[in-house]
Amino acid sequence: MLKIGKLKLRSKLILSPMAGVSDLPFRLINRKFGCELAFIEMINVRSLGHNSKKTRKMFSTCAKDKPLGVQILACEQKYMHRGLDIMKEFKFDLLDFNAACPVRKVVGRGEGAALLKEPKKLNSLLKIIRKEFSVPITVKIRSGWDKDSVNAKDVALCVSDAGVDAIFIHGRTRQQFYGGAVDYKSIAQAKKVVKIPVIGSGDNFSPEQIKKMFDETGCDACVIARGSFGNPWLFLQSEEFLKNGKVIPRPPIKEVTAVMKEHLDKNVSFHGEKPGVVLFRKLFAWYTKYMYNVRPLREQATRAKTKAEMLALIHSIEQDSVLQGKVKI
Repeated sequence: MLKIGKLKLRSKLILSPMAGVSDLPFRLINRKFGCELAFIEMINVRSLGHNSKKTRKMFSTCAKDKPLGVQILACEQKYMHRGLDIMKEFKFDLLDFNAACPVRKVVGRGEGAALLKEPKKLNSLLKIIRKEFSVPITVKIRSGWDKDSVNAKDVALCVSDAGVDAIFIHGRTRQQFYGGAVDYKSIAQAKKVVKIPVIGSGDNFSPEQIKKMFDETGCDACVIARGSFGNPWLFLQSEEFLKNGKVIPRPPIKEVTAVMKEHLDKNVSFHGEKPGVVLFRKLFAWYTKYMYNVRPLREQATRAKTKAEMLALIHSIEQDSVLQGKVKI
């Protein structure tokens, strides 16, 4: 059992918030295969203050989409207060503060990973959030700004003092973005100095890598992010591997295409046909990543505009004898 404040979770695997990815259809598909706690896309509180319709739609949920986490991005108190007030209109089970995003335009505004250079400011922002909400409050950080300022342990102590209920740590510096080696040691050091749960992030692409994160850091849970792209089975496979050491093989192509159809249906229902199909183009590439001889279909998928066109491509995968049963290991 993983406890984050008053939230109790059976699974120690969490679906990360990902911009342009973590919409309601994506979360529901992953929940089918064992994902318990999932996040909506990262929300900029300034956008909430401007009453952005696009931002408000990100909060769309349903009864099956629980427990639900929300992650926010902010650095200025004047925008935070307005945004936090608006957030009280929505229902969610956990609120995370992002101090890890490495994107240039984000850190250029003093948000995301830029706050790793200002731990005291980060502490004060978290205290504001703690006062406003009764749900569990967490924060996501990185190992540091660059290789010369790896400070995850010190930042973890600082945010712990602000009253947060758990800390997500991506084991890379801001300068690394998402490349280079994960620094498991920095996560382990932070875990040793705080009493609240520490959740490890970075390169959790396979059951074996997830087990390595647990073993190397002593973390309480792991975040699955890019590893879920076209692979919701990762939750089921990882749970089995962690509990029994059993390796579950990749699903047969017919199962993959069945999930693709379901995901496409959900996309179209939620976003509308054209936007839903356009968004599914990248999903088509992700789901077929481990299939042989599928490049021509992927290229056609990048031009598909209707649900019928996309379904035809999925049916081609099922019917093509060259593809049947041939999956890269």
